[in-house]
Amino acid sequence: MLVERIEAKWIDAFAEVFRLCGVEPGDECAVLAETQSRGVNVELSELALKRLGANVFRVTMQTPAQTAPVAIRSTGASDAIGGSAPVIAALSQVAFIADCTVEGLLHAPELPQLLGGGARTLMVSNEHPDILERLVPDTALEAKVKIGTKMLRGAKEMRVTSAAGTDLTIDVETAPAGSSWGYTARPGTIAHWPGGLCLCFPGEGSVNGTLVMDVGDVNLTFKRYTDSPIRCTIENDFIVDIQGDGVDAALMKSYLEAWGDREAYAVSHVGWGMNPAARWDSLAMYDKTQTNGTELRAFGGNFLYSTGANEVAGRHTLGHFDLPMRGCTVELDGTAVVDAGVLQGELA
Repeated sequence: MLVERIEAKWIDAFAEVFRLCGVEPGDECAVLAETQSRGVNVELSELALKRLGANVFRVTMQTPAQTAPVAIRSTGASDAIGGSAPVIAALSQVAFIADCTVEGLLHAPELPQLLGGGARTLMVSNEHPDILERLVPDTALEAKVKIGTKMLRGAKEMRVTSAAGTDLTIDVETAPAGSSWGYTARPGTIAHWPGGLCLCFPGEGSVNGTLVMDVGDVNLTFKRYTDSPIRCTIENDFIVDIQGDGVDAALMKSYLEAWGDREAYAVSHVGWGMNPAARWDSLAMYDKTQTNGTELRAFGGNFLYSTGANEVAGRHTLGHFDLPMRGCTVELDGTAVVDAGVLQGELA
């Protein structure tokens, strides 16, 4: 049983990551939380920033009332700030923000204003600190992730195949590419911890083919390994058919239908994991309340297919799936960056 309490080793871990984000003595820093935040991470963030000599204040928002027809998990689009002008003004003037909101600020509507003032922002994923401690970023990963991102930005087409039957063609020529290696030291940017992936947001009408989730692939919205195959037919970005005999396909159908929103069926982003320290099997080691699953988005060689909001394609919805898959081959313009789930070349 893991206990959520202050441990000296966890203060050390938080301080090390914040140091990688360029926090220095005298910096004005904020810890952003909400009433449903994981309290131990909020406290560890404050203590670590104080250890680094920063001037720290905390902003705690009331967790908003639920408005969606189903439970929302792991969207990266926190609504905790709620557009509050005084909160935005305060946060946009600091050097560093430790984001401890439940869903995270990665896709929050207020993020451009917060970053516009130059704040470096680290989304501390809503994980038990035992996970965060194990995944303190390795600085060697930054260079490899940057190489992968450069390759993705220079590509025209991504092709994804697998022995299970996945065969996707994705036009990435104009797709904005992004990445994270677990920290950021550049003003006006955001990163998330744990990190380690390369991804892009395809434009409208860019994704076609078949996506097959095999046994052992992961639905991170459900925090669940797949027990039986799911076959999704994708036409011009949208899942138009879901086939499968087990409960996994039934759960996917039920969740998507509950939104009553066609955009929940569309592609959000695609990419691959880069972090050799992240483990595919880690989900089996924690209760659902103890993990946000960010580690499984980043484990080395996974293909990550996500549904939901995609501002590049002009689509906005809270319906969201993150689906890390094993054993896929990912090719950029015919060159494999991942071969049957194994990173290739300079990315390995």
